[in-house]
Amino acid sequence: MIQAGTLIQPVINLLCDRLLAYDIIQMDKTPVQVLKEPGKSAQSKSYLWLQRGGSPDQPVVIYDYDPWRSAEVPKHLLNGFAGYLQTDGYAGYNAAVAVGTLTHIGCMAHARRKFSDAIKAQGKKKKKGHAHHGLQLIQKLYQAEKQARLLTLDERYAHRQQQAQPLMDKLRVWLDDVLPQVPPISATGKALHYLNNEWEKLTGYLQDGHLEIDNNGAENAIRPFVMERKNWLFSASAKGVKASANLYSLIESAKANGLESYAYLRHFFTELPKAETVTAIAALVPGVIH
Repeated sequence: MIQAGTLIQPVINLLCDRLLAYDIIQMDKTPVQVLKEPGKSAQSKSYLWLQRGGSPDQPVVIYDYDPWRSAEVPKHLLNGFAGYLQTDGYAGYNAAVAVGTLTHIGCMAHARRKFSDAIKAQGKKKKKGHAHHGLQLIQKLYQAEKQARLLTLDERYAHRQQQAQPLMDKLRVWLDDVLPQVPPISATGKALHYLNNEWEKLTGYLQDGHLEIDNNGAENAIRPFVMERKNWLFSASAKGVKASANLYSLIESAKANGLESYAYLRHFFTELPKAETVTAIAALVPGVIH
């Protein structure tokens, strides 16, 4: 499997080129344990970074392994990319935005989740407070977005300006009013401060019909790895986890392009040994094969 993961590197490189050529990338990350890694203990965390992008008719899902969680990782992965970067609130992405030609878009689902967690933390209180009100306002934004998904890109932009922007303005007024009233260390306070700190990023999706209200696309793309990790638990070596990243990238990109995984892999590994030119290798990339 490590040999197979290494042999497909030229195709992964072409997928990365396609990813960076389009102007929207969603990113996420998840821990992975690697037992034999130079300079790290077997119990320490390493990370698999997920990038989701490409054009709507040729989507790309790329997994990258790195032993660290530092801001240098997204800077490296996004080198050469210009456009919109959509992420959660992890501050490590900010350095890549600062050095690149990027517009940072946030994840409203994370804001919604924090208000939902605040409500759960309150237990069975009958009185509804700030967390309930904040969640209701965000849910109205999602209701407007549900209608927008049925529209063309230009219509979606216009719909958001007419329906979502007033809701966002109302949310801002409410946030400014209640933020000083709630202790920042409380669950509700943390939700309010997340909303306030991420505000510019969270409202960014209103400016372009191509953009999404949240980063759920990346979270959904990384989920197969997260679920299957429960079965195999860890990688033995850095070579192994790098091979896994390549193979997951190939399979999930194939699925994103509507290909049946087994049929695609059978065709791919039958034709790959015959591919002696860049053109022949490019013909095997998901999205070219249908």
